[in-house]
Amino acid sequence: MKWKQRVLFGGITTLFVCSVVFLLQALPQVKVSSFRLTNSGRYMNYGENTAHMSAIRKRLNKSNYTSDDFSPEKGDPNLVRGFQGRPVGGIRNNVQPLQFYPSSNFVNYTDKDVDYLLKKLQSINKEIYNFEKLRKMSYKQLIENYSDSIKKGKYLSAYRTYEGAYMTNWEKFHKGIHQTALYDPKDQSINGLLRDMTNEPIIDVEMKEGGTQLKLIITFSDEGQALFKPMRHSRDYETLPDHFYFTDYERHNAEIAAFHLDKVLGFYRVPPTAGRKVNMTYDIKRLADRKLAKTFFKSPANNVCFHGACSYYCDTSHAICGNPDMLEGSFATFLPPEKIAARKTWRNPWKRSYSKHRKAYWEAYDDLCEKVKQRAPYNKGRRLLDLIDMHIFDFFQGNMDRHHYETIKDFGNNTFHLHLDNGRGFGKSIHDEMSILAPIYQCCQIRYSTFLKLAKLYVGPEKLSSETRSSLSIDSISPILTEPHLYALDRRVIKVLKEIYTCIEDGKPIDEVIIDR
Repeated sequence: MKWKQRVLFGGITTLFVCSVVFLLQALPQVKVSSFRLTNSGRYMNYGENTAHMSAIRKRLNKSNYTSDDFSPEKGDPNLVRGFQGRPVGGIRNNVQPLQFYPSSNFVNYTDKDVDYLLKKLQSINKEIYNFEKLRKMSYKQLIENYSDSIKKGKYLSAYRTYEGAYMTNWEKFHKGIHQTALYDPKDQSINGLLRDMTNEPIIDVEMKEGGTQLKLIITFSDEGQALFKPMRHSRDYETLPDHFYFTDYERHNAEIAAFHLDKVLGFYRVPPTAGRKVNMTYDIKRLADRKLAKTFFKSPANNVCFHGACSYYCDTSHAICGNPDMLEGSFATFLPPEKIAARKTWRNPWKRSYSKHRKAYWEAYDDLCEKVKQRAPYNKGRRLLDLIDMHIFDFFQGNMDRHHYETIKDFGNNTFHLHLDNGRGFGKSIHDEMSILAPIYQCCQIRYSTFLKLAKLYVGPEKLSSETRSSLSIDSISPILTEPHLYALDRRVIKVLKEIYTCIEDGKPIDEVIIDR
């Protein structure tokens, strides 16, 4: 009886499978189109050098982009970059391939469009665009010429009468914050502060609240404080191609590199940041509260690990481990407390959607800048040019995570942006994320001093890679960046200049593109 049941069951199963196969073959074949970038009117051309998929124009509604004051429900289809023939991700340039010179370890970048731009500007007004003279001037001298104007602003009112023969370096740093920059590059206390964060004994540790990843508030023996970000990746670890920018780990070396890059570019808007190796048992666990201390454990490799507590990546599978108990990290000095230097947080108009499915308004339409320029605080003063400076700075890092920025309330709207939280930079050395430059190619504006710095770094003989390498060399855990990341800085200088070339070639008046303010 059992044998007959097996035969019957097998026959029924075979008949069912054959029926399913027959039905599938009878159905019409449906071709699934891939998300290929096209120049048609239906799809938008983002170009080959950006990570964004095409957006279908007719489906762009309130559920497809992040809505805010700068994201109206309707847009002019004539302002969509895909219809204009110029890709949303910025221009796609023809920078010549890298040429390596082993004897000098130098990479030679040249570009015919940038050469043409500089010649054209010099022929129109050699007084302000004298690139022959610029080539003979040292980059250091050029930066000093612009840094002389830093002290032409007011200081924090709380420090006007703050004096003392024995002020610590972090107190001197706080006292030196003023309206035009976070610090004066000629102030020797800044280098002293970097040394202090490297050498001063740690006397207290606590977890910082908020955020997606673990950060610790470190107090030193001189009562200075710094934000500690631990090492998660080795220097040569590149962000995986399929990872979104908002799921990437923060890099401790990116925070250090951002401070030095910001200083090399003459912005002075990143708090002094230094690298240091700590003993996880003595410097952290010994001083930690019970909540943090109980997250410490020994790994199977016999290394000391801990994970702390935070929103996302604070569990055993995302633990931070020493070797066996020594750990690198970045230390970014704290700004003065809110009661002394209250800060205002601003939403970046070019903020990304932080969604796997939706796009921000500016990623689909090209008219955002015109709307931004009509609204305070971007309709007058320096704010829009500072925002463009910030995006150039982020482009050099490859940082796509600039959703907000801060200013110091004491200085009103006529002040600089703080370039804080740069941990998601320097993840891809061979990819240049052109969408970060959206404010440049949508506004077609750049500050004259910023343009001149980039032009100098293009004509040489100094390059952004060599200047940044030299600055980074003073850090105690140097080298901070790998050579491919340093060479990428030179390549990105050209790409910024090519955006300016395109704006001027499109017929924009030079004095409206390169603005002396």
